[in-house]
Amino acid sequence: MDLKNAQLEVDTWIKEHGVRYFNELTNMAQLTEEVGEVARIIARRYGEQSEKVSDKNKDLGEELADVVFVVLCLANQTGIDLQAAFDKKMDLKSVRDKDRHKNNEKLK
Repeated sequence: MDLKNAQLEVDTWIKEHGVRYFNELTNMAQLTEEVGEVARIIARRYGEQSEKVSDKNKDLGEELADVVFVVLCLANQTGIDLQAAFDKKMDLKSVRDKDRHKNNEKLK
């Protein structure tokens, strides 16, 4: 699914089940909370922190999907065509950064 259709799917879900969008500030707080949950899993599962027993069953994919959902909500409610913005960003990165990482000695 592309981002444009993902935005439409989220908008339909909000209208059918979510009553309305939370305001932008609430969604920003939710996004921060969801990113924190991703960070917790990454830090404990892949980083140097020990993983708590209660965290072992947490699904990283589900938490990442929560982040994407809230980002799509924010894009919808602020009138951003995320597909167009993403395409523009990839074009920019493809020109600006095309050799940047290849020439980074730290990555060799």
